[in-house]
Amino acid sequence: MSTFAYRNGILHAEDLPLDRLMDQVGTPAFVYSQTALESAYRRFAGALKEAGLNAQVCYAVKANPHLAVIRCFAELGAGADVVSEGELRRALAAGIPGEKIVFAGVGKSDAEMALGLASGILQFNVESREELRRLDSVARNQGKTAPVALRVNPDVDAKTHAKITTGKSENKFGIDFQDVPELLQLADALPGVRIEGLAVHIGSQITQLGPFEAAFQRIADLFTQLRDAGHDLKRLDAGGGLGIAYQGEGLPSVEDYAAVVRRTLGPLGVPLIFEPGRHLVGDAGILLSRVLFVKQGRSRRFVILDAAMNDLLRPALYDAWHEILPLREARPDTEQQACDVVGPVCESSDVFASGRVLPELGPGDGLAICAAGAYGATMSSTYNSRLPAPEVMVSGGSYSIIRTRPGHADLMAMEQLPEWS
Repeated sequence: MSTFAYRNGILHAEDLPLDRLMDQVGTPAFVYSQTALESAYRRFAGALKEAGLNAQVCYAVKANPHLAVIRCFAELGAGADVVSEGELRRALAAGIPGEKIVFAGVGKSDAEMALGLASGILQFNVESREELRRLDSVARNQGKTAPVALRVNPDVDAKTHAKITTGKSENKFGIDFQDVPELLQLADALPGVRIEGLAVHIGSQITQLGPFEAAFQRIADLFTQLRDAGHDLKRLDAGGGLGIAYQGEGLPSVEDYAAVVRRTLGPLGVPLIFEPGRHLVGDAGILLSRVLFVKQGRSRRFVILDAAMNDLLRPALYDAWHEILPLREARPDTEQQACDVVGPVCESSDVFASGRVLPELGPGDGLAICAAGAYGATMSSTYNSRLPAPEVMVSGGSYSIIRTRPGHADLMAMEQLPEWS
C-alpha cells in the first residue's frame, strides 16, 4: 500500500488527496494507482528475468478486467490469461496480441473455442478428454489445428482458502496425473489438436513457497518423463497464485519465488508462462466509501457505509479481511473504539469488518477499504438495484474516471416489459 499513504494527515493515492477525490467523483468508488500496477509487474517480471528464466507473464484478466488495467500491462509486454469470450475480447481490445493469450477454464463453449482459434491465441489449457475432443471438432471445422497445453492437477494442497484452491484431487480443475498419457495418446489421433505443453495452477492467494515447490517439482518430473518418452513438449505453464498481504502477514518475496521456479522448472530448459493476477492488482486499488450513520446497538456499534457487499463481495463470500483506513489520519492520542463496519444492503452478510478498532467516526467521514484492486469491481453487482461504483485511475496528482457511474435510467434501459403487459 506504499502508493496509498498519509501526507499531512490526509490519505493520498500517489500525489492525490483522497478526500478531494471523494468530493469530486462521489462514493462508493474504486481507485487504482497506475504506479502501483506498473511497479508490481516490473518487479514480478524482473525477478523471473534475473533468475535467468525464459518467461512470459500473462496477466490473469479475471482479477481486474478493466481495459485500462489490461492496457497498462500490455504496454509493459504482458500477455493475458483469459477464461471467457468476454475476457478474450477485452485482452485483444486492450492491445494484447493473440499469440500472447492463454485460454484457460474448465467449461469453454464452442463459440469461445472458435474465437480463440480465429484470434490465433498461444494455447488452450485443456482440462478433460471431453474438452479435447470438442476442441478437435471445432478446430477441424475451421480448418485449423489448436495449440494445447494439458492442465494437470498435481494433488497439492495450496494451504489457502477452500473456495480458491484448485490443485487438489477433489477440485474440478485439471487432469489427474495418471490420465495424462491416455490424453496424449488420444491427441495423436485427433488432427484438430496439437499438444505443445503442460500447465499447472494450484489456487489463489498462496502465501507459502512450499506448495509451489511441490507442484512445480511434480509437474517437472512428469514433463521430463513424457519428453523422454518421445512427446514433443515445447513449454510449461506454471500458473499464478502468489498472494498479497491483506492483514500484514509475512509473504515470500518474488525473488524467493523465482528461485523456487529456477530450482524446479529451470532445468527443463523450455519457455515458461506465468499468470499472476491478484499479485499485480490487489494492492493497487482501494474502495473509497463514506459513512452514512453510526448506530449504537445494545452490545455492538455499527458504522454504516454507502459501500456494500454488491461493490466488494470478498468479505461476504470468503470472510476476507481488508484493512480499513480513515481518510483523515487519527492523532496518536485519539480514542479508538471497536465497531462493525457494514453496508446498507438487506443481508446480514453485508459486513466488511467485525469488531474492527477504529477512531471515532461520524456521518460524511471518508474511509478507504484497502487491497480492493483484485476481485472487487469485477465481482460487483447491482443487487438491491444499487448503481455500480465508478472506477478511477490515478497517476501522480492527476486522475481519470475510467468507468462512469451509470444512472438508474441506464440500468432500466436494458430491460423491457413483455409485449402482453
